[in-house]
Amino acid sequence: MKIILTHEVSGLGTAGDVVDVKDGYARNYLIPRNFAIRWTKGGEKDVEQIRRARKIHEIATIEQANEIKGRLEGVKVRLAVRSGDAGRLFGSVTPADIASAIKAAGGPEVDKRRIELGAPIKTLGAHATSVRLHPEVAAKVNIEVVAA
Repeated sequence: MKIILTHEVSGLGTAGDVVDVKDGYARNYLIPRNFAIRWTKGGEKDVEQIRRARKIHEIATIEQANEIKGRLEGVKVRLAVRSGDAGRLFGSVTPADIASAIKAAGGPEVDKRRIELGAPIKTLGAHATSVRLHPEVAAKVNIEVVAA
């Protein structure tokens, strides 16, 4: 199935790209989560608009990405969440929680869609995540999850 990506999807492409994927992947995952729309001749006009919007929000140069990377890696992020016995959380820590914690700790504003969690964070303690700032630059951010 041919689709137009509306958001960046790891391993597939960036917003505005037209890609071919398996029908089930598009129908069951990408389209319901608004990561993509079906490709049509009329939708092809939207591609340029999506690319212009992406260009505005995107970090333009590698130097700028490296500068933000340095600021991100220097920030100590503490995230207070509700937890039960033995350090298990009620739920999990989401990329949106991490983005707001980075901003609250004095770091740069980060888009939640650029935060990559290796596995869901469901316990207290120190966890490492990465933030894709540029296709060639990723920052490692250490997060300390503490009980609220």
